[in-house]
Amino acid sequence: MGSNLTVYCHLKTCQPSSTIFLELSSKTVKDRSEINCTTVQFHLPNVQESQSFVVCKLDEGHSIKTVSGQDLQGGRPPDKPQKLNCHLTRSSDFIYCSWMSGSQTYISTTYNSSISSDNGTCVYSNHIQDAEEIKIPRRTLDENTKYEFTITAYNYFGVSRSNPFILCVKDIVIPDTPYITHIGFKNTFVAVDLQWNTTDYSAHLRPSVRLRVPNGSWEVREETELNDTLIRVDNLKPLTDYEFQLRTCNSTSRLKHITEADFTPSSRSLCSKWSPSVMGRSPGKGPSKPLVVWRTVDSFQNVTVLWKPPPPQDYSGDVYQYRVFLSRNDMEDVVCPASSRSLPVPAEVHSVSISAVTLYGSSPPANVPLGHSGDLGPVLRDPTPFANGIAVRVSWFGPRTKNWSTSGELLQYVLEWTSVPETEPQWQEVDKNEDNTLITGLTAGVRYKISLYAVTTGGVSSPSSTLVYSKEQKPASGPDLSVLGHENKMIKILWEKLPVNQQRGFIRNYTLYIQALDTGDKELRVMLPAFPKQMWVECPEGTLSLQMTASTLAGEGPRSNRIVSQPAAGLVIEVVVTITFCITIIVSLICCRCIRKRIKQRCLSWGPAWLSHTLPKPGNSNAIRLLQQDRCEPCFGSIDSDPLLSPITLLSWEEREAMYPIIHVHVQVSQKRLEQGSVKMPVLATETGTVPVVGELHHASYKPHIGELASQVDKEEEEQKDVAACVKEEVCPSAFGGLLSSVEVDCPAVPKGTDISSVSDGSWPRPSHTTAVSKINFCEGTMETQSHGEVNDPPVKFHHADMTMADMADTCLSQRTVETLLAKGYFPQIPVSSSALCVTQR
Repeated sequence: MGSNLTVYCHLKTCQPSSTIFLELSSKTVKDRSEINCTTVQFHLPNVQESQSFVVCKLDEGHSIKTVSGQDLQGGRPPDKPQKLNCHLTRSSDFIYCSWMSGSQTYISTTYNSSISSDNGTCVYSNHIQDAEEIKIPRRTLDENTKYEFTITAYNYFGVSRSNPFILCVKDIVIPDTPYITHIGFKNTFVAVDLQWNTTDYSAHLRPSVRLRVPNGSWEVREETELNDTLIRVDNLKPLTDYEFQLRTCNSTSRLKHITEADFTPSSRSLCSKWSPSVMGRSPGKGPSKPLVVWRTVDSFQNVTVLWKPPPPQDYSGDVYQYRVFLSRNDMEDVVCPASSRSLPVPAEVHSVSISAVTLYGSSPPANVPLGHSGDLGPVLRDPTPFANGIAVRVSWFGPRTKNWSTSGELLQYVLEWTSVPETEPQWQEVDKNEDNTLITGLTAGVRYKISLYAVTTGGVSSPSSTLVYSKEQKPASGPDLSVLGHENKMIKILWEKLPVNQQRGFIRNYTLYIQALDTGDKELRVMLPAFPKQMWVECPEGTLSLQMTASTLAGEGPRSNRIVSQPAAGLVIEVVVTITFCITIIVSLICCRCIRKRIKQRCLSWGPAWLSHTLPKPGNSNAIRLLQQDRCEPCFGSIDSDPLLSPITLLSWEEREAMYPIIHVHVQVSQKRLEQGSVKMPVLATETGTVPVVGELHHASYKPHIGELASQVDKEEEEQKDVAACVKEEVCPSAFGGLLSSVEVDCPAVPKGTDISSVSDGSWPRPSHTTAVSKINFCEGTMETQSHGEVNDPPVKFHHADMTMADMADTCLSQRTVETLLAKGYFPQIPVSSSALCVTQR
């Protein structure tokens, strides 16, 4: 192999129109030279294939024919045999010698072994094909004589000879091959115990073990001798198939051989052959290390214990559950599912320990530190983010003295971090001798809160906290901007702080962009502080367009939504115009009589019943009018000793008849005019009947306040309804209480020209008092008595007299207007009923 070959292809007849070519293992050889029309030479340099073939072919244009072919067998000369070794056991009849032949020759190679004495006489010789071990009969050699053992290898391409090996039978005896009697695996940790035995005395033998997995290579493992025939092998993989072998070595014997360099003897331990293989499958492994545990305390002092699952290489199978042991007055065992990573703990719990449970065992309990030591935490340095944005280097100032803590000995540090807004916290334990650590698995653009605790035998210290980004990015949005005031060349703005998840870095500053829309000037850029607030900013005149951005260490973020602001004057005008328009519409609706009336009716229907009643106006009171006259007129004409307004007194019927005798006034009215209903005259309601009273009173010095209302045409229908209501009643109380109801007016007895003066002067017989009734309005008629006529005028005057008397059974005297005039005398006031007067015609 590796030789240069030359191949000739030969034809019997010359064929000029055809082409000869050569293929080496189906590959065309391009290096060719034509000798004549029947012979072509091909060159094959450095052929490395041990088995190949060449074929000469003829290309006739329309077909290809095979001319001839031949197989090629390649090979190498044998290497020098190395590492000759011979051994035998105490009870063996053969000596076993072996060597290493070196690289492969690819052809048959013969190995000739020869043993010769010191004088060169050949004692033993043997030939063997393609082997690396031979058996030599033990009886052919003397056990105390030294011999030279050599190996000669030869084949078609060459010959090689090994260095001589000094052979002495008594020096090459090795222990008998041991055998494994029992194999046992442990559950608590992955290990195997091998029980072995041998026919030799085992006190001076040292065992050695090798193992392999299926289709794997042998691996020699360190073993632990438990006793003379029992050893243990650790660090096995759980649930794995293994093949084990064992041998024993005798360290007191020495094997001498000639080295290649100087043929000087060297010693080595003599070991037995490897025992027959024993197969076994390792069991599952239970967790061997305590869990990594921690606790968090919220603002309400609620404690939550946290734990991490055991590392996969520490156990086999799956975690079925976690057991949490709570120590209060008694021990309580809480079982949590395998997916749980936290558990709230009641405040009265003193201690907590957690263990992971698998099919092959449970982890040792891990104690959770709950108490507070009262010490201040270590001081954090500024964290150092990595360029890739997934890690941060955290360092702190370690304790200057060993006794820096007053609560106990320092056990470890705990580094806790959580993203902002808060999520499930992460933590890691750090050795007490360290002053820095690396946090990995972070996300760029996310704010993290890092807290460092010192755990001592007395509890947990207060945290030392800081905020950090593993890598800052540009803000995701612009801040919310609002305008609080806009004056000439000044604008007051307020901007809100960006949410933490939108900041993606520490805000360094804000930038305000101002664009004047009226003038179209260049956009103005104003730098603002990093803390949001309200402030006045200089600006151009007119309407403005405003936008704002936030900037971090990574750069400026996008702009906020555009807002438009106008000066305050324009806004005031718009507000005034809007208010004026609304007021105009309201006033127009109020001024419209029909709309106003409907609105009033609607409001009265919604309100209480008393709201629709018409209340008297105090300004129209006769008493107030008389009081006003009393202030402005002299009192020398008055002969009354009583006050103008005397107290009102209620009198019984007997007292009234004794004090105020009945006055009979008779008035004759033609039947014809009554039937025509053309006379309207006041009617006085008495217990004896209905009598119209007429008279013109003069020289009146006092008018008692009874009530006066002008008759209104638009309320006649309502008055008629009142009359109809009163007609249904058989008897109604008098509007004048008991005073006027006791006065009888007899019209025929009144002499012509008689007035109230004549009555008061005694023209009428006793027991009559001077009384006149004027201006009495009735339901069906009206009579007015003028007080400013001449003295000699007729005593009775009818103005627009129109009176309907036909077929009237009852007549209602209105409660509204009754005015009584007294002349040259005083008429005390007596309460008068406010109800309507019903008059029954007799």
